[in-house]
Amino acid sequence: MVQFVPKAKAPILIAGVLAATLSLSPVTGEERATAIPDFSGLWGRDSLHLEQPLSGLGPVVNMMHSAAGIMDMSKLMGDYTNPILKPEAAAVLKQRGEASLAGISVPNPHDQCRPEPPPFIFAVQFAMKMLQQRDQVTILYSHDNKVRHVRLNQPHPARVTPSWQGDSVGHYEGDTLVIDTVGIKVSPISTLDWYGTPHSEALHVVERYRLIDNDAAKQAARRHDRQYRVAPRPNPNGVVLDPDYKGKGLQIELTVEDSGMFTMPWTALVTYQRALGELWEMVCAENFHEYYAGIDTPIPQAVKPDF
Repeated sequence: MVQFVPKAKAPILIAGVLAATLSLSPVTGEERATAIPDFSGLWGRDSLHLEQPLSGLGPVVNMMHSAAGIMDMSKLMGDYTNPILKPEAAAVLKQRGEASLAGISVPNPHDQCRPEPPPFIFAVQFAMKMLQQRDQVTILYSHDNKVRHVRLNQPHPARVTPSWQGDSVGHYEGDTLVIDTVGIKVSPISTLDWYGTPHSEALHVVERYRLIDNDAAKQAARRHDRQYRVAPRPNPNGVVLDPDYKGKGLQIELTVEDSGMFTMPWTALVTYQRALGELWEMVCAENFHEYYAGIDTPIPQAVKPDF
């Protein structure tokens, strides 16, 4: 079991990111105005999970619902009948769901303090901040201070060595930032979501970032949020959306393909709104406290002292 422990809310200074920022030429104001969209600032969302696309097949959702008709996130059984799944993927998903319903903890990279690749990182993170530079984009996430580095205008290596976050390259297409990720390593706890949807080393994820109207961002957030709760509630992880912000929201369209696990490519959305403040430190640390339930998990106890 792990617990995310928020520390004092203060701007994060990460040595590696700071060094990268200083070593690369920043994008000038003139270049930003004429060439690329401005995604700077803190972005947040009130609900986790991947959002369904407006049309077509989307990500796996929870089959378990509460009496109020919303998804019951205390019982995780991914919909293994989703037609995007190949039989072997559906079998793994069903097995993990049955274990979860039986009260058996099913580990994933988030609760094990491991690196989080796309699209999984979008399903488990509440906030992010993007540093746009001439030769790369650096993305900072709130939980466990996760960081991604995206090289701009460069190809993937001819032979990609699999890694936990994969190899990410990007480029701008007008008002859209496109990030392409391949080479994501596979482990026994690999998953694309909270439900345990597996992936293979053939996983290929394309992210398309673009600014959308404020009202469109709020509508997308409400459409997604009402699947998980019946009324608004304060965000439990320190994210406070700016109620007075009138500017644009940020939406990411994900295209996911994996010939080893999926019958076809599928899409998902992630919609952010402007958040107040700065990124804060939130540490993922191994412990026996189940912070969702607010209880301590029983651990083995010695019958008598060792000494």
